[in-house]
Amino acid sequence: MAIKQYVVASFRDEDQLLPAVKKVRMQGYKLYDVFTPFPVHGLDAAMGLRQTALHTAGFIYGALGTATALLGMSWIFVVSWPLDIGGKPHFPLPSFIPITFELTVLFSAVGTTLTFCWLNQIMPGVKKHIFHPRQSDDRFVMAIEVTPKTQVEEVKQFLLSNGAEEVQVQTAEEGWWYGLFSKRQKYDDINPQWSVQ
Repeated sequence: MAIKQYVVASFRDEDQLLPAVKKVRMQGYKLYDVFTPFPVHGLDAAMGLRQTALHTAGFIYGALGTATALLGMSWIFVVSWPLDIGGKPHFPLPSFIPITFELTVLFSAVGTTLTFCWLNQIMPGVKKHIFHPRQSDDRFVMAIEVTPKTQVEEVKQFLLSNGAEEVQVQTAEEGWWYGLFSKRQKYDDINPQWSVQ
């Protein structure tokens, strides 16, 4: 896992955060992520995020459930164990509908949930760097990745002039890794200025 530097700014509320996010993108800084204690309307658009394709994944999982149900029952009743029950057809589609519906819903729900967890990196045991101890409490936190072209002091001054109350430079591992949440990560060692007492 790569170790990177980030300029992390903390804002008091979303009215300060939203214009700052837009200005950061306009300046061409590499916005890593924004952490808020609650969903902020318009933040996705301000960050330039595209619409999620999660609904497409849900449709594909549902279609997979439908196909599994129909193919499974067809194979059982037509090929593997065909029974003559009062001269009725071996492929009675109307009687297959309840099981087909149930498998469609099951595959769609489970698949979409697992995909959502994977995309948001919230599976059990997944651990991520915490940029600010109050980022899920009452602070709005923006992290900008430091690239070779980034002038750190210039970014810090830019963020302070756009409403940030605290600006820090942090070193952290990129992405996520497996670990236990009960064991405190090296956060306090790397960034002692924002440690929770």
